[in-house]
Amino acid sequence: MKRVMRLAVVDPHDVTRAQLKNLMLGVDTVWLEAECSRYEFFMDVAMQTLPDIALVAVDANREAALDLIAKIHQQLPNCSILVASSSQDGPLILQAMRNGAQEFLNIPLELEDFMSALDRVRHASASGDGEGEVRDSQVVTVAGVNGGVGSTSVAVNLASVLAQDKQNTVALIDLDLALGDADVWLDIIPDYTIQDVAENITRIDYSLLKRSLTKHESGLFLLPRPVNLDGEFHLGAEDFRRVIGLLKATFTHLVIDVSKSYSPLEMAAITSSDSTLLITQLDLPCLRNVVRLIHYFEQFETLSEKLKVVLNRSGLNDMQISLKKALEIIGREIYWKIPNDYGTMVESRNNGVPLILQAPKTKLTKSYIDLANELSESKIESQDPAPTKKKLFSFLSR
Repeated sequence: MKRVMRLAVVDPHDVTRAQLKNLMLGVDTVWLEAECSRYEFFMDVAMQTLPDIALVAVDANREAALDLIAKIHQQLPNCSILVASSSQDGPLILQAMRNGAQEFLNIPLELEDFMSALDRVRHASASGDGEGEVRDSQVVTVAGVNGGVGSTSVAVNLASVLAQDKQNTVALIDLDLALGDADVWLDIIPDYTIQDVAENITRIDYSLLKRSLTKHESGLFLLPRPVNLDGEFHLGAEDFRRVIGLLKATFTHLVIDVSKSYSPLEMAAITSSDSTLLITQLDLPCLRNVVRLIHYFEQFETLSEKLKVVLNRSGLNDMQISLKKALEIIGREIYWKIPNDYGTMVESRNNGVPLILQAPKTKLTKSYIDLANELSESKIESQDPAPTKKKLFSFLSR
């Protein structure tokens, strides 16, 4: 899934500016970060929002617009510049290009022309020296097949591991609106929650959304569930897609921890994801639900392809159903097996410290590191497991 590019537009003409905005609303790889109706104010807007692309309509005042293009090119070298005009005058096009524009588009702007220009800008950014490179944004939804299978532990620890790569920016969204506890796993008392975002959805922008996130020491940003269970809060599927769109413009990785209801809200997260990790254990109720969910997702071809069954607490005990039998039941390969280490996981949860910080050398943590590297382009290095030594009378030190 391509990373969303944040775009700011300036056009003193209200009619054409509205047309440009309407065109962009139908493009899911572009987020309209800001709009401006005055050339002289646009640099202030651009310096505050730092968009990936500036779209400058030049018809209102060519001289002022061309001067603005030169300023953008000089002061924001990582910002690509698109120019739009109803004129195809050769000297105008030439001067705009000399001042720093990458693309010259005709007004009224056609969707096909706009998309082609975006692809060229994206390609130019990716083939540059690495500065300002536009990376694809990856969305991973973590969904449990039953209560207590450890889906939140998977989401929290996967996001924490991904955040260890300095090239990554990671956001964790707790979408269990009733009983989510990602904040407990991270020992965070947030100032804002997803409810604050939803209540301001009509005026949400990058800066407001960023303020609603809480940064953890591991490097990830958390958007937690609402504080109260008052029943009045509602987050619609379309509103949540808007939140995802804005987060994709900012973060390289989104990890979404969903509830077990599989309501339209959870399905909005799943359909927006590159991968859905279906967390299960080797017991009959879990495997039954795996089969049910696989059959349900098979109604949607694209969702079934993105579904990955993850076995949590692998090797829990000998009373579980065998892996061979489980494969026969679900009719699908296990994508990943996370080993059982109850003591380490409980200590991590109770301390509110993710495994990568609490126990970086354990086999359990290494499994999460390998999973993160498998899912993404990250190259996170694991530490050698610490040798385990049995101590005599160790109970005396407890």
